[in-house]
Formats: sequence, structure tokens, C-alpha cells
Amino acid sequence: MKGIVLATLLVAAAVPALAQQQPQFTHYGFNGMYLNPAYAGIKGQTEVNIIGRYQYLNLGNSLGDDNGSPRTGMASISVPILPLSGGLGLVVYYDQAGVTKMTNAALSYSQHIKLGRGRLGIGVQGTYTYIGKGTYRAIDPTDASIPANASDRKFDAGAGLWYEAPKFYAGLSVNNLLRSEYAFKSNGTTGVASQYLGENHAYLTTGYNIEASSSVTITPMVLLKAVLPGRYDTKSKYDNQHNYSVDAGVRATLNDQFWAGLNYRYDESVSGLLGYGFGPDNRYRIGYAFDFIAFNQAARAFSSHEIMLSLRLPKAVLLTRPAIRTPRYSF
Repeated sequence: MKGIVLATLLVAAAVPALAQQQPQFTHYGFNGMYLNPAYAGIKGQTEVNIIGRYQYLNLGNSLGDDNGSPRTGMASISVPILPLSGGLGLVVYYDQAGVTKMTNAALSYSQHIKLGRGRLGIGVQGTYTYIGKGTYRAIDPTDASIPANASDRKFDAGAGLWYEAPKFYAGLSVNNLLRSEYAFKSNGTTGVASQYLGENHAYLTTGYNIEASSSVTITPMVLLKAVLPGRYDTKSKYDNQHNYSVDAGVRATLNDQFWAGLNYRYDESVSGLLGYGFGPDNRYRIGYAFDFIAFNQAARAFSSHEIMLSLRLPKAVLLTRPAIRTPRYSF
């Protein structure tokens, strides 16, 4: 299984990238709940993550109004439900790029099945998305095709698989299965000024923990992201090389407390990550990621920045009353 997943990722690494439609995070190695509904509770402990990201810092424009730098805030929680051999997850994020603002909430459930040395999670997800359009600077303010202070909201769904073993993990997921269509009206008109299609997003991620010594763990990791436009029965939905992008990185962790890592995002950036865990069992963690935009700077900006705060509670234990045995019922 590991060989098949890794081979698939290596082949995909040669594929060019596409501009994102949903927020991306450099801390993807710590952010399984955002990527995959099957991650919910799979580690057997409650996890809470908060991430703030400022992408393309100070990406300006010649008019001096709202810049186009995407700014994202995300909070997630993953909780195991041991009596059901499953888990619940919740992800909420707010994303702003220019005058477009998006709020998304996703509730997930994952059913866990023991498989080999690990567990396989099968997850489903329901999502609610609100998209608001601000005021655009139009050459013709009466142009009916330009949205103004318009908004729309829709429900959608997602699904995924996640395999978690002591040294290895891999996940595959897809969201926006219903491909909801958002419509925005302009001021003073009753017709639709513009539309936005919630495209399917697929995520394939994997990582492997290598014990370099008794205190140091090395974790190579890969994330393949794909935007899949078009109907499911359309061949071109899957064969356009510009619909894919790849992140590949490695992280070194000392005593499960300090970590440092490097990441490469195809045709965009090279990133550095630093983090520190503290408190009982290092349950509190803080991390920082710096993205240097090494490619296509003219269309973007010099850097992106990301801060992560997380909490890991001790692994849950299923409480059961022990059986009481007595010689009276032995014969």
C-alpha cells in the first residue's frame, strides 16, 4: 500500500500547478482535519488546531485600495468516539482575497477499521459555505455584470479515506461533491451579475516517520492538490495538467518537542518551518512557517507567513467495567 501511494505521488510531482480556489496551508503536515474528513479521531486523541495565514504579504495595487493578499483564519477540532470506533471533526475557516470573502464550516464523521498495524478511517463531510462580494472599482458603475455587495450561501458534501499507522499515514479526499453554484447580483438589477462554481478539490497526502536516533524523528511528507473542473463524465476533467499542484517537504523533530522543516511548493515557493511543544506531554504547540515566493514574483509578492497554535490531549481510553468472576459459576 505504501509503495503504491508513494509511486503515485512521485509521478504527480512532475505536473504543473494551478492557481488555488480554496485556502492552502504550509502546515499541512499538522492539519489533516482540514484536508480530509476521515482524519476525525483517527489518532485516538482530541486535537485542536488554529492557523492564521497571510499570503503574498503586502500584495498591492496602483489604486491604493483593498490589496489582493489572501488572508485566512482556520480552527479545527478532531475528537475520537471510542464506543463507536469512530471520530467527529469540525473545521471552520474565514478567507479573504481582495473584495471576496468566504466563510466555510465543515462537520465530519469518520468510521475506523483496524487494518494491519494501523487503522483505516472512512469519512463523510457536510459543508456550509458563505461567499460575499464587496464593491469593485468599475470603469462603468452601471455595468450589470459586476456584482456589488452581493452574497450567496450553499450546502455541499465531501468524503475521504485516511490510513494511520505508527510510522506511516496516507489520506485521499474530495470535497464539493455537489459542485454548488453561487450567484451574485449587482446593485439595481434583478438578474445575475456573476456566478461562482464550487469546484471539486481532491487532496492526496502521505508521510513517513523515520527514527534517525532515540530522540530525533525525520518525517518526509507530500501533498498533491487538484482542482477538478467539469462534469464527472467529462474526460477533460482529469487530463488538464494545469489543474494540479504539489507540496513536498521534510521535518525533523527532537524529543517530540522541537521541530524544523523545509517545504517546496511547485512553481511558487520554498518554505521554512519552526515549532515548539510545551506543557505536560508537550500537548501545547506553536509553529511558524515562512514562504519565500521564489517563482513568478511579479504576479504575487515576496513572502507569505503562517502561525499555528495547537493542543493535543492524552489518548482517550475506553472505560469498561471489568468482569467479576466467582467460583460459584465455574461448574
